[in-house]
Amino acid sequence: MALNPRFAGQRLVAHSSPDLHTLELFLDYVCPFSKKMFMTVYDSVFPVVKEKYADKVQFILRQQIQPWHPSSTLVHEAGAAVLKTNPDKFWDFSRALFDKQTDFFDTNTVNETRNKTYERLSKLAGGVGIDENKVYGLLAVSNKPDKDGSMNVGNGVTNDIKLMVKANRLTGVHVTPTVLFNGVVEGGIASSFTKEDWEQWLEKNVA
Repeated sequence: MALNPRFAGQRLVAHSSPDLHTLELFLDYVCPFSKKMFMTVYDSVFPVVKEKYADKVQFILRQQIQPWHPSSTLVHEAGAAVLKTNPDKFWDFSRALFDKQTDFFDTNTVNETRNKTYERLSKLAGGVGIDENKVYGLLAVSNKPDKDGSMNVGNGVTNDIKLMVKANRLTGVHVTPTVLFNGVVEGGIASSFTKEDWEQWLEKNVA
């Protein structure tokens, strides 16, 4: 599936080539199995790709909201705000967020307001060199009606989240993590994959 240019920061690529294989990682920021896959790919596998397959494969992080965790929407909104503010930092922010994912689990968000959660997410963005005030400005929701009287106004990334959700629904992806290889679900890749497992898979499929 094509990547909307406004979400270009979701792409992790070492070499610009028209003939790249594409691995799409459908991940949820508050899913432990998504964290495991992300950390392995970002910390261990991408360096291998840069060394051996820079002109052959790219990764795309597809933000997959899992609504049975209410905070999932909030953390993915933060990712969308980073894409608008500083897309080159999206993967760095995603790593920082996965590293602190338990801070945004149900039990650690249930007693705070939505905007308070946004404040914490914005500070996390600030920690990787992103303007946290800009991020919070996109996330914060007013407690007053809009000029036309509307009280369901959303925030500065609501429309982007709608686009992400619509695109993901077209794939039928449900479980996180799910990996698509050149647009087709690749059931052979699991969250338990080690660096060595990934190296064997890459050698077989993209070498």
